[in-house]
Amino acid sequence: MLHPQTSSNKGYQSPSNQLHQEPTTLNSQPSLPSVPSLTTQPDHHHPTTHHHCIATLKGHASCISSIALAGKFLYTGSSDKEIRLWSRSTLTSESDDEYLTAYREFAGNGAVKSLVVFRDKLISAHQDHKIRVWKIESPESDHHKFTRLATLPTLSDRALKLLAPKNHIKIRQNKKCTWVHVDTISALALSRDESLLYSVSWDRTLKIWRTTNFKCVESVSNAHDDAINAVALSMDGDVYTGSADKTIKLWRKNSGETKHSLVATLDKHNSGVNALALREDGMVLYSGACDRSILVWEKDHGGNMVAMEALRGHTKSILCLAVVKDLVCSGSTDRSVRIWRGVDRTYSCLAVLEGHKGPVKCLTAVTEQYNPADATSSYLLYSGGLDSDIKVWKIPVPLL
Repeated sequence: MLHPQTSSNKGYQSPSNQLHQEPTTLNSQPSLPSVPSLTTQPDHHHPTTHHHCIATLKGHASCISSIALAGKFLYTGSSDKEIRLWSRSTLTSESDDEYLTAYREFAGNGAVKSLVVFRDKLISAHQDHKIRVWKIESPESDHHKFTRLATLPTLSDRALKLLAPKNHIKIRQNKKCTWVHVDTISALALSRDESLLYSVSWDRTLKIWRTTNFKCVESVSNAHDDAINAVALSMDGDVYTGSADKTIKLWRKNSGETKHSLVATLDKHNSGVNALALREDGMVLYSGACDRSILVWEKDHGGNMVAMEALRGHTKSILCLAVVKDLVCSGSTDRSVRIWRGVDRTYSCLAVLEGHKGPVKCLTAVTEQYNPADATSSYLLYSGGLDSDIKVWKIPVPLL
């Protein structure tokens, strides 16, 4: 299963001045001149693939803000606090009857910004500064029921830490708050062993929660100078955060240490970073920003991330990224999805998917099947847009 890396939105206002407000601009910034560029022209070794939309899922009444895959089910969250569950086996038409369960969460305010599914639990991040943990009853059946297990931070966790001065953080000049998130939680990520949950927020903090008891075990205050929009975890435990301050930061907890420390700051983007995605082996990081570029970072022999290439073709801000095998999928304010393929450090644009009537906010993808008859692998890509639609794309890719 691919865990999507979800970004919070397009261009951003600083949370120090605009807490609780959605960013207002969709404008892109100038593209990067300092990194080798790949434009939309496909390489002759990688012919453009044929693709088609096999379903458009309708039912949400507002913008799609998050998406996640878990086995045979697709979970989607929207800006009106609704989480819907779809059966992947029945996604064959545009009927509103496709979804099995529509669960509406009224306890919070604002969008469902990120979704993570593991074992029998669904975890959702919200614009009202909360993380909610749901137990999925009969997760393998077609008759799901949801029970809320916890709202993070839990009341007991909050009570234990509320009075201690060390748990108060400075969020802006002359303003302090408790260690809890105090603005939109923009993204979630789960550790490889599923023991830890990482959350990032527009309040500029990175927090780490234990999944066994949902307690916050670490909080990195002022991790960035502006809103944090994305988080990605590598197999070796490295943590990457992307921010509206134009930087990506690498955090690591070394052997024998109890807290994460800042290892590196990657600062090649010209504007706010909205999305991050890692290749499965953790050796390549992809970042998308308002400067319309997707940067390809590769780990060198010393373990440092170096910007190797910029994938350009989108005409507006990059909002979301997803990686499956050797494919990189990007969604943009320009209403399109682009499929890029990287083989032996050579990238090409395989396809441009058009059909959304609004910016493409979230993506996730999965390998569907291998066809030995024509030596192709097929992928399914799910895209959620601000037009309230979820589209399902089938992408056959020839093997080299």
